[in-house]
Amino acid sequence: MNELRWHALLQQWVVVSTARQNRPQMPADWCPFDPGSGRVPENYDVYIYPNDFPAFSPDAPPFAPEPGLFDKTGPRGACDVVLYSPEHTLPPSALSLENWRKVVDLWTLRTREHSENPDIALVAVFENCGEAVGVTMPHPHGQIYAMPFIPPMVQRELSSARLFADANGGDCLFCRLLSEELRMQTRFVAGDEHFAAFVPFAARFPAEIALYSRRHLWTLLDLTDAERQSLAEIISVVRRKYDNLYGFMLPLMMVVKQGPLQLPDEHYHFHLQFLPLQRSPTKLKYLASIETAYGTFLADTTPEEMAKTLRECEPVTPASSIRQMDHSGS
Repeated sequence: MNELRWHALLQQWVVVSTARQNRPQMPADWCPFDPGSGRVPENYDVYIYPNDFPAFSPDAPPFAPEPGLFDKTGPRGACDVVLYSPEHTLPPSALSLENWRKVVDLWTLRTREHSENPDIALVAVFENCGEAVGVTMPHPHGQIYAMPFIPPMVQRELSSARLFADANGGDCLFCRLLSEELRMQTRFVAGDEHFAAFVPFAARFPAEIALYSRRHLWTLLDLTDAERQSLAEIISVVRRKYDNLYGFMLPLMMVVKQGPLQLPDEHYHFHLQFLPLQRSPTKLKYLASIETAYGTFLADTTPEEMAKTLRECEPVTPASSIRQMDHSGS
């Protein structure tokens, strides 16, 4: 079964995809992403791999919701895996700048292709890194979901941005937040003339980082060549800082947030979120009842203290990250 079901209480879609129950869980002796598997080219640097267990598929029934308590509809869309490297045990923090640039270009290419499909409302680019996050394949990779609806967190950001603009002469909420963070500098982590990384004032995750484009733009398609290069560089810096924070590969989610494709909204602002789960060298942050069921996050450190620690942390991939990937791989 592969369908979308409407959650009437939360006003959001839930994807029911029963085939995903059969996806492999950290296999020790075989990886479809490795050269020689017969599933990928013998030689590649970055590569798009169609998800074997997609939540959204171009062959699925169209997205045609009808109001009702038990509404369901088709999950037409697409799910891709973005292979960062042919090296099975390479942590993302050790990825070369050249490869990160190719990853960013590939994100952009797929966004452009999906933008020409009227069935696709939003392209969600993300990476789950580390077993603590729920990774099922250790090979360095991210994912791209082409979705037929605007997911609730993006919709909430859009609503907040519109309300702010209405109350502030059309100003962008994201731009204002970024301007204030750059003025205060207390939560600033890294940046250049195109992008700035900072720990949000109300960070929900340990060592959370927001990465904003300095120029107001909506999607990957709006980035210039120089901005794509800058984005690759800042991602590389952040990932190396993270792995050097506690001396091992940090379990985290990296999320590329871009605006809707078919109905561009000038109030949205392109940005990335890095959401680590490690709250200390020996402790994980678990999203338990108060976070998961009530939506209220509890922070164990102050954003200002964490930003200072991350600023001072050298962008270096520790050897233990390589060993950790090697241990969890084939």
